[in-house]
Amino acid sequence: VQLQASGGGWMQPGGSLRLSCAASGRTLSSSAMAWFRQAAGKEREFVAAVRWRGSPTYYANSVRGRFTIGRGAAKNTFYLQMNNLKPEDTAVYYCAAEPKVDGDLYGDYNTWGQGTKVTVSS
Repeated sequence: VQLQASGGGWMQPGGSLRLSCAASGRTLSSSAMAWFRQAAGKEREFVAAVRWRGSPTYYANSVRGRFTIGRGAAKNTFYLQMNNLKPEDTAVYYCAAEPKVDGDLYGDYNTWGQGTKVTVSS
């Protein structure tokens, strides 16, 4: 399976962006999907994850209450709705599927998308 992330771009602080991740190659039947991000000069960090059935959801403390992860309306897609964006949200965002350890949604995943850049600045 391949993942294709889209929806990144530039946004002013306080604005919103919606990232999408589309899977191709086979139907995703994995236990979970996730978004990670990596800012310049920093390590990749967990942002959010969701079980394939749509719940429960998991969020990093830094984005809880502002970001929402969920399954998309189109088959084999999921999204990350980002509201009230802050400059510190600037990063390359990666979607991922199929955690290597089923119970560890915060850890490594078997399948990764190519990343989409998000810049938040005034």
